[in-house]
Amino acid sequence: MIRRTNLNGNPNLGVAICSTDKAAIVPSNLSESMEHLIFDTLGVPLIKTPISGSNLAGALATGNSNGFIVSPYALDSEIEAIKELDMEVGRIPGKFTAVGNIVLANDKGAIVNPLLSDKSLELIEDVLNVEVERGSIAKFKITGSVAIATNKGVLAHPSATEEELALVEGVLKTPADIGTVNKGIRLVGACAVANSNGVIVGSDSTGPELARIEEALGFLEGYE
Repeated sequence: MIRRTNLNGNPNLGVAICSTDKAAIVPSNLSESMEHLIFDTLGVPLIKTPISGSNLAGALATGNSNGFIVSPYALDSEIEAIKELDMEVGRIPGKFTAVGNIVLANDKGAIVNPLLSDKSLELIEDVLNVEVERGSIAKFKITGSVAIATNKGVLAHPSATEEELALVEGVLKTPADIGTVNKGIRLVGACAVANSNGVIVGSDSTGPELARIEEALGFLEGYE
């Protein structure tokens, strides 16, 4: 299922929401109507909690069905809210806080900012229980911002090279393609949220963009 909407007028859904096939972390001030839309589209329990005191969970967290990696400044109460769903949670060590922007992951692998430390990679491997590789997409180190991944497919920045897409497909073990959202925005990971059940993009996303998203992420049920 594909849905188009904005979050309080903001089309950057991937910055505010972090979704996996087991759960989605959403802003604590989410409206009831938006809560229903997200649940109906993604089909997973919603965890209404800030991360590091911020409602930008999509930028400050990432994860897969095995667990979540969060900012090193995430509060204990926020981590406990996630653990209520029996999810593993790990604070990434070091100076990087916007972990959602620098890690692209699904249930099969993860591609991360090349500047991440060995200790950070070990934590990601342990919590998410996947192979982790350093890499870039479209020459950007912010792999989580320039691509969005599910267990069915990957949509990447349109400037991603064939070699980069091959790396994505090899590590995440799923087909990858290029595209945009919101009338040409290339930071697809920052502007969309998806799991294997559905995808939500900004209201300005065009028909051709939605068709490409359907093909890349494996959604064939149409869009609204």
